[in-house]
Amino acid sequence: QVQLVESGGGLVQPGGSLRLSCAASGSNSRIVYMAWYRQAPGKQRELVAGIAGNGNIYYADSVKGRFTISRDNAKNTVYLQMNSLKPEDTAVYYCNAQYGGSKWGQGTQVTVSS
Repeated sequence: QVQLVESGGGLVQPGGSLRLSCAASGSNSRIVYMAWYRQAPGKQRELVAGIAGNGNIYYADSVKGRFTISRDNAKNTVYLQMNSLKPEDTAVYYCNAQYGGSKWGQGTQVTVSS
């Protein structure tokens, strides 16, 4: 079983930055893919960025050039560095781990507003 704990959300002005963290515990060696999703009010959850065990990285077009996903294997933590934030980035951000099963974090609110 894998457990995920997210942190780092908050309120930021347009153009600002935030860094989200997702710490994994439990059966970490089984994790093959970790990703960040987001869900805005009234919209479906969407994949923002993902990183595979072999280092392959995916970004949604809407965040390319602004967001960076990375991982620290020693800390079993995945990060999402978000720069040049826009109001349309406002959403609840969820961490997800794929390990044969699928586990979601509790979500962290990101609000971009002046």
